[in-house]
Amino acid sequence: MTDQSQPAARGLEELAERFEANRSRLRAVAQRMLGRPDEADDAVQEAWLRLSRADTDDVANLAGWLTTVVSRVCLDMLRSRAARREQPAELPEQVSEAAQPESEALLADAIGPALLVVLDTLGPSERLAFVLHDMFAVPFPEIAGIVGCSPAAARQLASRARRRVQGAAADADDDDTADLARRRTVVDAFLAASRGGDFAALLALLDPGVVLRADAAGVQTGAAALVTGANAVAETFCGRARAAQLALIDGDPGALWSMNGTPRVAFAFRIDDAGRITAIDLVADPDTLAGLSFEIITG
Repeated sequence: MTDQSQPAARGLEELAERFEANRSRLRAVAQRMLGRPDEADDAVQEAWLRLSRADTDDVANLAGWLTTVVSRVCLDMLRSRAARREQPAELPEQVSEAAQPESEALLADAIGPALLVVLDTLGPSERLAFVLHDMFAVPFPEIAGIVGCSPAAARQLASRARRRVQGAAADADDDDTADLARRRTVVDAFLAASRGGDFAALLALLDPGVVLRADAAGVQTGAAALVTGANAVAETFCGRARAAQLALIDGDPGALWSMNGTPRVAFAFRIDDAGRITAIDLVADPDTLAGLSFEIITG
């Protein structure tokens, strides 16, 4: 009788070799996500267990697949940590340059104690988006799939985290609060102008090159996939948005249209330092909406 275990064992051995080739990078990702060497090792080990049980015959990019798995494991751990209101993580051990590629050695040097302190002030999704995009150049669509939001929302998470990291100082929280209030005022004024049909007020709030994008679900409901220019965007919203509510969408000021208490359409706004709206993303996909957090702003 033919022994079928030998081919299976060889296949698992080859898979283990491919995993080991990615281990150093996976640990670098996990350690920057979690800030704790022991938890980083646990996350990498969980990635191996999931790989050994998965059917990866159709996976063209194993490195990307593994990065996604490790990131999701880390996100779950960060959310669990936040739910328990744990104290900030301990400083990670320094990774030996001789034990990793040059690019990872540079990353190890880049995340010093000061940066780790700032990272510990970020929410789980912000931290993941910043680490993956700014440290490992993972595209926003891939980050969106991990976090469970739209690419535009993932970009905003990274941008918000980047502002915190770059401007870390004693008054960082005050600056963030002021910026949030400024952007809230802009969105509130935009909704008021839209409801009132005030075309001139809409134009004043829009950057000349503003872009309005709708996801596939929004297009199916009749929205244009892409509208460019202040005049065209103002025409799109003029006299509308009557049922839309001012809301925080993943912590950023935006607009939400709901039906019977269920979010149906979200509008994410990008606002420049001059207070002009440079982009609006219409999100109607139910799965994407389910992954976003909403807080209606009243008063």
